[in-house]
Amino acid sequence: MHLAEETLLGSLRYMHILAGITWIGLLYYFNLVQGQAFGAMEASARQHATMHLVPRALFLFRWAAFFTVVFGVAYVLSAGSGVGVTRYWDTGRFYNILIGGTMGIIMAYNVWFIIWPNQKKIIAATTATVNEGTAAPPEQPKWARTALLASRTNTMLSIPMLFFMVAARNLPSLWA
Repeated sequence: MHLAEETLLGSLRYMHILAGITWIGLLYYFNLVQGQAFGAMEASARQHATMHLVPRALFLFRWAAFFTVVFGVAYVLSAGSGVGVTRYWDTGRFYNILIGGTMGIIMAYNVWFIIWPNQKKIIAATTATVNEGTAAPPEQPKWARTALLASRTNTMLSIPMLFFMVAARNLPSLWA
């Protein structure tokens, strides 16, 4: 492998890991810290946190998910098309990445198309309640439940996803 290829792959791997740490860290924050804290807060404190803290955290959360997938896919495509790579697509390393990456893509889908749209509605409804005195929509508990279930699904998928990503480097013989 040439120096330019090694530099590209190393950079993509580094960016993938950095974005992934941010994403999974926020995932665990939402599920293990914020969820527990919100249950113990007074309604007004929870409303203000929903208006000011949650949008910022969700912004980082969804973009970290996006960039984790982008850098991961770019890494796989670059590793599989490099000079001197003869059978990357048939290796245990690739199979591990394929399984972990598929879980990561499912998780990113959950972030962008289930969690974020429902949280966006919750933030808007909470803001309207605080600023305009409107009542919370009757659908709001359903939005919260849907986002919660998708987030908990991601939390459960994160363990096997991380296993297969680590196995790509450390257990390529898993498929032998």
